[in-house]
Formats: sequence, structure tokens, C-alpha cells
Amino acid sequence: MFKKSIASFMMLAMVFGVSLTLCAQESDSYTMWESFMITPDNTKLQTLQENMRNHNAKYHKEGPYKSTVYNIASGPNSGKIVWQMGPMMFSHNDTRPSDGGHDEDWRDNVMPYIKKMHSIEYWRQNDKLSNVSMVTDGGYPLLLIRYFELEDGHGYSMNDIFKKVSNTIKKMEGDNPWGLYYNEFLQGDLGRHVATVNFFKNWAELDEDGNFREVYEELHGENSWQSFTRSREDTFANEWHEIWVYNKEMSGD
Repeated sequence: MFKKSIASFMMLAMVFGVSLTLCAQESDSYTMWESFMITPDNTKLQTLQENMRNHNAKYHKEGPYKSTVYNIASGPNSGKIVWQMGPMMFSHNDTRPSDGGHDEDWRDNVMPYIKKMHSIEYWRQNDKLSNVSMVTDGGYPLLLIRYFELEDGHGYSMNDIFKKVSNTIKKMEGDNPWGLYYNEFLQGDLGRHVATVNFFKNWAELDEDGNFREVYEELHGENSWQSFTRSREDTFANEWHEIWVYNKEMSGD
């Protein structure tokens, strides 16, 4: 995808037939987040909140090491916590906080109040197709995450689908923040290959009727919606959704 770290996405290409030419964004910089999920000890939530807040405010307040914390509010992972760092590049891991008490503080003041730390993932944003210029820190505290598992050999149709989605969203009136993200490393049966994110200012926006389908057919022709839905069904083996809620009290703001 990018020339400095194309190898990880090349694995997806070999397994799923993803077209690197169509997905490529030739640049020396890119937008990526490190992310992992936490199962908290619910009997010690107040202590975890205070200690994680202090840790993030001291070591993850700004730049590529800035942390953002979300509560998962829907689906089987409800009640768990997501910790993110970025936007960053892989090279930032060479100088990430570790000395000066960072590792000891995480070990002694955060980990004792966590039951389980789940897989660390790196999610790279497709800057060309995403529509996130209006998103600011804390301005869109509600995220709808859609995870996709790609069928073998359907990389080309995936690229076409997301290009059409991007064009449609950018054509719609108003601000419609939407991001497209690729998981940089394969994870076996987890199947979290690609994710899209819709950003909302509040829950009430989820009640609003969008006109995505109408705009889509205006752009791609009458009866194009049926072809679009069939292509989605053929391209993705699985899809599941989560709602994330920004946790200001734990983030590094």
C-alpha cells in the first residue's frame, strides 16, 4: 500500500487477491493507529480509570503517541475498552515511550486492574477514499465500526465497492465523516481484515434517515443498488458491527 511497509498488505494480496495497484497510495507518510482491546476488572473500574488517565496524560498526551480510549457499547464485546495510539507510523515504535517510568507505571498501576489484554492491531487509513477532514478530537465521540472478513480472491471487488461507497458519501450533502482502514497483519480465524468507521456527534444522529441509496443510484445508475448489494454479499464472508463511545476520563487529552 505504501512503499515503506507494503509487505504486510502484500500478505493480504497473496491470500485474497487484493489489487495493490488499485489500493496504493504512493507516499512516504501515512495515517495509522495502534489499537488493542482490554477486558477490565469491573470490581476495580474506578481505580483503573484514574490510573489509566494519569498514565495517558503523562506519557501519551500528544503527537504520534497520543492515546484515545473508547468504551465498546454494543455487540459481544460490550463492556470492554479500546485503547488507541496515533496517528502514527511504524517508525514511531522505535522511539515510543518506554523509559522514564513508562513501562513500570503501566505494569504496576494499570495491568493489575485488567483481566485480559487482547490482540494488538495496526489499522492503516486509506487517506484517499476516507472522508475524515472534519473530524476533530472529541468532536465526534460516537463511532460505528463495521468489520469485514474478505472472501478469498475478492480483493478487486472490495476495492470497487469501497471506491463507490467513498464517492457516494463525498457526494452527499452536509458533513458525513467516514473512514476506511486496513488491518496491517493477518490474524487467522479472527478475520478482521478491513474496517469502516462512521463518526457521529451524538446517538440521535443514528435515528436520522440517510439518503445513501438515493445518492448512490444517482451516481451509478438506476437499479445499481441491487448489483451493489450482490457484490457485497459475494465479496465479504462475514461482517459485524460495534458502537464505540469516547471515554474522555481515560484518554490522554
